[in-house]
Amino acid sequence: MTRTTSQATAQQGATLHRALSDPSRVRILELLQEAEAPLDARELGTRLGLHVNTVRSHLRVLAEAGLVSARREERTRPGRPRILYEATAEPLDAPALASYRLLAQILASSLAGSERDPSARAEEAGRAWGGHLVRKPPPFTSTSRLETIDEVVRLHQEYGFRPELRRAKGGQELVLKRCPFQEEATTYRSVICPLHLGLIRGALTELGTGVEADWLQPFAEPSACVGHLTGA
Repeated sequence: MTRTTSQATAQQGATLHRALSDPSRVRILELLQEAEAPLDARELGTRLGLHVNTVRSHLRVLAEAGLVSARREERTRPGRPRILYEATAEPLDAPALASYRLLAQILASSLAGSERDPSARAEEAGRAWGGHLVRKPPPFTSTSRLETIDEVVRLHQEYGFRPELRRAKGGQELVLKRCPFQEEATTYRSVICPLHLGLIRGALTELGTGVEADWLQPFAEPSACVGHLTGA
């Protein structure tokens, strides 16, 4: 294999890895693979509980990796035709999904076994990524506390957590009815759950409206974790 071919293969692998490293993109791809007909971004967003612009962004990454194709709808009546998407690859098999879960397990176990205080280290990493992933307002504009909560909910929706808000004593509770990393959290709770709490705290700090995450209780309810937010 030539150097150019090797570089192209590596680049292709990196593109595919990026496309499948996000739980929301995996969900979109699975839905397209299961659908009997092509779907547009709005329909995908409705089914998955994601904003249509978020879905379009994910679809663009999947298309770059060659996993989905797009075509303009053929219309026989007035109106702007929709862009329809369908899967181009074979359905993701169990070994493919297991490889990403294995990667998470390896990283979590390494942190748990090599750090004196893995929980603190994990929360620190989560804070850094929470501040990085959250959508910040444009310069010279402000964000309300309500918008801050909405952004934290959106962030969880994007990464497959299925969040819900409910009133609670002294604030609000963020109920997460699905954890994409539940299997890893069961084994490496000292890493995964503090990292998640750090993610929330990092996002709130970056938005800077005074909303704080007091705690995150893993598996507080059947198949759900609960976080408590104050200042909201």
